[in-house]
Amino acid sequence: MSKAPRYIHHVNFPTTDPDRTAEWYTKVFGMKRIMPKSNTRVVLMTRGNFDLHFTPVEEMERMAPYHFAVEVDDWDEFLAHLKDLGIRHTRPIERPENQSKFCYIHDPDHTMIELVFHGRRPN
Repeated sequence: MSKAPRYIHHVNFPTTDPDRTAEWYTKVFGMKRIMPKSNTRVVLMTRGNFDLHFTPVEEMERMAPYHFAVEVDDWDEFLAHLKDLGIRHTRPIERPENQSKFCYIHDPDHTMIELVFHGRRPN
């Protein structure tokens, strides 16, 4: 049995407004909110292939720069999706050596999300 982890199950970030956070991640990434089976106040969001958890806090502590990265299947389509939603992103950076691109967006609590695309990566 390998001692190495198989995958990341979920990550947890703070949120000052659980409902706003759930709505934003649903709109931007197509995630769905799951109701916890315990008395936890944590907001549970899933896409089936990855989960995010958000713990309510009174105010955000600025712990920058922390972030997580999401691989997108269609770079141009996802950037058009962000434009339709009015979500700004940083200037995309291209890496010709591996045909990858990346940029950053921020959720309503300013959690940084890196958007990544690899042109050569098989599906």
